[in-house]
Amino acid sequence: MSEEYFGPDEPRKTSTVRRIELGRPLTAGDACCGPEGTRTTVDTLTAARRHEDGDACCGPDPASPVDTDAEEIEVRPPWWRDTALLPSAIAGVFLLVGYILEWTGVPIPAVILQAIALVAGAYTFVPGAIRRLLRGRLGVGLLMTIAAVGAVLLGHVGEAAALAFLFSLAEALEDRAMDQAKEGLRALLSLIPDTVRVSRLGGDVTIPAADVRELDILVVGAGERIATDGVVVEGQSSLDTSAVTGESIPLEVGPADPVIAGSVNGSATLRIEATADGRDNSLTQIVALVEQAHAHKGDRARLADRIARPLVPAVLILAALVALFGVLIGDPSTWIERALVVLVAASPCALAIAVPVTVISAIGAASKFGVVIKSGEAFEQLGTIRAVALDKTGTLTRNEPTVIDVQPATGTTRDDLLAWAAAVEATSTHPLAAAITAAAPGAIAATNVTEEAGHGITGQINGRTIRIGNTRWLNPGNLRITADTMAAQGMTVVVVETDRQIAGLIGVRDELRPESAETVRMLHDQGIETIMLTGDNDRTARAIAQEAGITDVRAEQLPKDKADAIAALVASRPTAMVGDGINDAPALATATVGIAMGVKGSAAAIESADVAFTGHDLRFIPGALAHAKRGRRIMTTNIGLALAIIVVLFPLALFGVLGLAGVVLVHEIAEIVVILNGVRAARRPGVLRQVAFMPVPRSEPHAPVNFAAR
Repeated sequence: MSEEYFGPDEPRKTSTVRRIELGRPLTAGDACCGPEGTRTTVDTLTAARRHEDGDACCGPDPASPVDTDAEEIEVRPPWWRDTALLPSAIAGVFLLVGYILEWTGVPIPAVILQAIALVAGAYTFVPGAIRRLLRGRLGVGLLMTIAAVGAVLLGHVGEAAALAFLFSLAEALEDRAMDQAKEGLRALLSLIPDTVRVSRLGGDVTIPAADVRELDILVVGAGERIATDGVVVEGQSSLDTSAVTGESIPLEVGPADPVIAGSVNGSATLRIEATADGRDNSLTQIVALVEQAHAHKGDRARLADRIARPLVPAVLILAALVALFGVLIGDPSTWIERALVVLVAASPCALAIAVPVTVISAIGAASKFGVVIKSGEAFEQLGTIRAVALDKTGTLTRNEPTVIDVQPATGTTRDDLLAWAAAVEATSTHPLAAAITAAAPGAIAATNVTEEAGHGITGQINGRTIRIGNTRWLNPGNLRITADTMAAQGMTVVVVETDRQIAGLIGVRDELRPESAETVRMLHDQGIETIMLTGDNDRTARAIAQEAGITDVRAEQLPKDKADAIAALVASRPTAMVGDGINDAPALATATVGIAMGVKGSAAAIESADVAFTGHDLRFIPGALAHAKRGRRIMTTNIGLALAIIVVLFPLALFGVLGLAGVVLVHEIAEIVVILNGVRAARRPGVLRQVAFMPVPRSEPHAPVNFAAR
């Protein structure tokens, strides 16, 4: 019955709210019968797709031209005002009154009322079933239509009306359950204000949030929401990011600090330079990813598909054989009636909805605490993880490195050493570059700059070739002992070379995130092994790992080494990789599940990952693993229950133990149970509720932790 697999029977009748078009392709309809087209827009104020007839199972109809301006989208109203429930309500009332009249001995009015109930209930699925049949598509609605028509021809109008009522009611409840599963995404995008103040040469002007463009200067007053991603250029305040990242602790921001769309400003006015358009920011991207998530299905979803897809034609053939058997033995009336009951008993309604409602519920809930899961497959795999490999820099550490020691070689001054390094690093996006350029502001960028991931960077300054890199790429020479001493003090050592001569060493240090050790402990409590993968040297890496509680350390890893290490881990157990840099991208792509640190992560890392973590508190990651494991259990239960219903009802229907009304009642009740069980996946497990209100632990000042080399 699920429109996610077999297509809706009627367009929804719902109230509307604003939406923003992203103009991105969406291929959600090819999961069951193969793609027949792609959507050209993404609803960004609701994850619920606009359900046009038949587009869910067998691919959408060819897309019509779409207006890229903001337009209206559909949102389910409260149940007492939901007109989609009206046909079922009418059918139920007339069916009940009809049965009462039949029981009191007034047969003619009873049949008339039951016929009205039949028409009201059948209105919700028969027209759609016929339209899909004319296009060569089969669905559960067709099975129910045949069963209802056959019951009427056999004179069982009341049973046909009961079938139509229960089936239409279950469909309406299923629609509401799917909408409820997506409410979290509506809530996310409702965080975008309708209008925003923008600073212009002639003064501040108010424009629609969707019209904000990159580099616009937004004026955000106290208590106002930030319309798009940006960087603070003036003012200091605190931001409430809980609705986006799930973290309840306010975030202090000032000039040069990044801010995300949907955050609530504190007590002071901020001027923010937009780094993303109003139509395409972190919130709209989160919803776009989650909306498309279940298009890529996991093992359980594919299992349900493999069973449900051939089951509809198989049930039709089986019912025809049962009816033919009755004709051959000379009792066609009895066996045709049983054939109709078999149609209902073996229809895969519950099986079709068993996985989608669970996946959408769970993925939507995960987005509320800053974990964006890009596919249903990734969600299922997330629940199987037995080992987590963590990058050091930007994952376990704050990713805020600072130059704390400079050791120039003989003949080189401290200022020259820093100036050369800053000039070459000026155009680099690596966090190490930020630390060095901050130590020598005003340096003019070098020319012919090239970067080698895992090694370092090269550039030219006034005819000199400057190379900057780690101690594996550039030999410190006479400064080897000094480099070892700096490493022992918890620094990452950067070697600077000019025209093939060592110019000196720069010591950089980054602090461990205050919640890193607790995150590792939470993973261990779940029976999940932890591994550190880092490009830094073994001595400094092990010092940080010991402080974080990690015993398995793989240091001095180039990008290929990290990918090879992950491949070896994946071969023995499901492994997740958590990282944020360009050098982590191969490992993220190789892991069973790649988790990118989306707040400060590189575009390459986020693109390669299956999951993007948009929050700041690492403890949400073990919480997300527990959430996925629970959702996986719910999916397994739902599939088992759906199959059990078919296995139990089929022989009861075949041998006449249950009639049409009884089978329909049991069947639809079972589907409602499956739906309600799937919706449970939206609830946060206890660990996530606890983390949301946990204060971030304080870190010891100047902890001996280091910044990984490239």
